[in-house]
Amino acid sequence: MDKSDATTPEAPPAGMTPEQLAEARQYGRYSLACTLADKLLDVLFLTVAAVVLAKPLDTWLQRWPLLARFDTLRLIGLYMLITGLHMAVSLPLVFYSGHVLEHRFRLSNLTLGRWIERYVKQNALALAFGMFLMVGLYWLIWTTGRWWWLTAAAAFFCVTIILGRIFPLLIMPLFYKIEKLDDPELAGRIGDLTAGTGLTIEGVYRIVLSKETVKANAMLTGIGRSRRVLLGDTLLNHFSPDEIAVVFAHEIGHHVFRHVRKTVFMGLIASMAGFWICDRLLAVIAAPLKYDTLPTWTLPWILLILTVFSMLLEPLMNAISRRYERQCDRYALERTRQPAAYISAFSKLAQQNKDDPSPHWLEVFWLHDHPPIAQRLAMAAGGGVESRELRVEE
Repeated sequence: MDKSDATTPEAPPAGMTPEQLAEARQYGRYSLACTLADKLLDVLFLTVAAVVLAKPLDTWLQRWPLLARFDTLRLIGLYMLITGLHMAVSLPLVFYSGHVLEHRFRLSNLTLGRWIERYVKQNALALAFGMFLMVGLYWLIWTTGRWWWLTAAAAFFCVTIILGRIFPLLIMPLFYKIEKLDDPELAGRIGDLTAGTGLTIEGVYRIVLSKETVKANAMLTGIGRSRRVLLGDTLLNHFSPDEIAVVFAHEIGHHVFRHVRKTVFMGLIASMAGFWICDRLLAVIAAPLKYDTLPTWTLPWILLILTVFSMLLEPLMNAISRRYERQCDRYALERTRQPAAYISAFSKLAQQNKDDPSPHWLEVFWLHDHPPIAQRLAMAAGGGVESRELRVEE
């Protein structure tokens, strides 16, 4: 862990009034409680599913002749049952954190009906994609034997690349209205910022976030020819051209420092490790382990092992991500030479998104993939923030 993560520099909290700061911290506490509860619920449910439910459900599915004859169909049936139960158990917490809490703090614009519609669409997509992945994983285990964890990691790498290409083109439009940005001046500034970086983008787009949230966001998404700039209308409507330029320069930094490639490579290494651990634990759980006949009831065990592994790995991955974000912050300042615009932009982001500027260092260490806003503002001000507009109003 970086020393900068262990302590939060003394920095004014993003120009917030005492009331805004108190609200942001309260929202942060509730969000943290929901996140921790969700992680605990995932582990507890998958543990029960693996230890108690897996074999009885698999036996029950074998009562159906077609499912008893074809392992793949039975695997799909078991996946649907386990995942459906998981969604049902998680629904109250998901509803509270995603709808009730967001409305309580005036961050969501979704009606109940639209929230339900979005929830159903998200979970239907996740269910179909997860089923595809699990069937593919078991086919690799059944056919490649003891080296399945290597082939599975390679397949995961390929899926990551494919998703990176199709995500902005096919998946995001299912949830958001995305339209070409009709702002020649801003598009020109973005073009100037990308000059000399080797970054080529398919286009600059406006993504309509305001129908769902008041939070502002911007992103550089896609891989190769599908790479494009997405600017939330919540950002475009409330930020000046200089502020938007600084935010976008930060995104360019990810390309300049090849963060996407590095992250994909780290994902490959992590998946190899996770699948190898699965292999070693399956040798105990399903002993004697026969790869070509690995029983379908091991599915919840694999989900549990991978979930726990990802949680244990999360602090390391987040520390690396925070390092990347700091690199991009420095790059944005050097590229634009507008520290005032940077400070103003990230102060607005904290206020608009109700981000706690200085969360507890343990929370940052375990859960945050971005540095706290207070640290980022202190860095922009050269280690000590002197701008009057950043001080808490008395």
